[in-house]
Amino acid sequence: MVRNASLVQDIARQRIDRLINMAAEKASSRPDLSRRYISMALTISRRTRVRIPRSQKRLFCKKCTTFLLPGKTARVRVRQHRSPHISVCCLVCGHVKRYPLRRSG
Repeated sequence: MVRNASLVQDIARQRIDRLINMAAEKASSRPDLSRRYISMALTISRRTRVRIPRSQKRLFCKKCTTFLLPGKTARVRVRQHRSPHISVCCLVCGHVKRYPLRRSG
């Protein structure tokens, strides 16, 4: 049986998207289930070699796979020292991720 790689990757993208959306729905009521959904999405991504979009990658902690809700599971700050960036700190594990701000003009 011949596997069609593009079909497999398309199905994987759909499942990853669905799992991350389900994690967002359950993040406040069932954080354990939300973490499980995200870990399943990461497993599918690794096995099928499908990248998770940047917009969805920023929704969860890379270290502990907790869905990041500002004020509840994450602290979000805009920092000016070094170069301007947004600092997102996971309140579960303490991991800090910095996203650079681009200057317009």
